[in-house]
Amino acid sequence: MSWFKPVALCLFLAACGFQPVYGPGSTASALQNRVLVDEQKTRDGFLLVRQLEERIGPATDAAYALGLTIDVTQEGLAIDADGNILRYNVIGAAEYALRDKVTGQIVTSGKVDSFTGYSATGTFVATLAAEDDARERLMTMLADRIVIRLQTADL
Repeated sequence: MSWFKPVALCLFLAACGFQPVYGPGSTASALQNRVLVDEQKTRDGFLLVRQLEERIGPATDAAYALGLTIDVTQEGLAIDADGNILRYNVIGAAEYALRDKVTGQIVTSGKVDSFTGYSATGTFVATLAAEDDARERLMTMLADRIVIRLQTADL
């Protein structure tokens, strides 16, 4: 009887139109190696593009262009009695627009956001390294969210 629940779930999902994200004819398949991400001029932009290309592949036969606008802010989170900031939050948002390269029409667009933090209790160099690592983690999270939105979009 332990096989009944998984089989029932599969039948239910199949009946409601569920299909695997990477299945034949899916949006994810249509995007794989076919999205050219617009050039970015900042380190954060470079990190975001790198993460996007890891997930959807570098554009070899681009049918789509992906425009990005990235906004990153930082705020002090933990302050000691002397007024020193011990922890920072790094807050990021990315607006994206996927355009058809032939027609120039926007196929899908949206905005994703996330945050991460880092400790500033070590040396100056350690704090800079922690900030760089936090920004890289933030760009990874934003890339994941953008890819999920693109893969579930109706193209």
